[in-house]
Amino acid sequence: MARAKRGFKARRRRKKILNMAEGFTHRRKNTIRRGAEAVDRAKRYAFRDRRARKRDFRQLWITRIGAAALESGVNYSGLIAGLKTSNIRLDRKILADLAVFDPAAFSAVVKQAVSA
Repeated sequence: MARAKRGFKARRRRKKILNMAEGFTHRRKNTIRRGAEAVDRAKRYAFRDRRARKRDFRQLWITRIGAAALESGVNYSGLIAGLKTSNIRLDRKILADLAVFDPAAFSAVVKQAVSA
């Protein structure tokens, strides 16, 4: 009677790890133990940085809006308060895009918000 070996299942599990470790350097790309450690760490960083990216972009948008608002003669907090009171519902991403790519439209929005 032949003994049962892991065979297919274990090979599939290990191959999955090595496929995820593709592009890594040294032993991390072609040994299971080092590759699994590296893949686990990469997954942790990816999870953390997906959230950090959202924070980073919001910070960038706020900086751009603030700089463009100062050119229009109003500070950032005054602009946001004016937008809320005048019921202009543009998020920070759209405002930042307007500030960078269409300054005329941004200044029109600022005038509308400040006049209210």
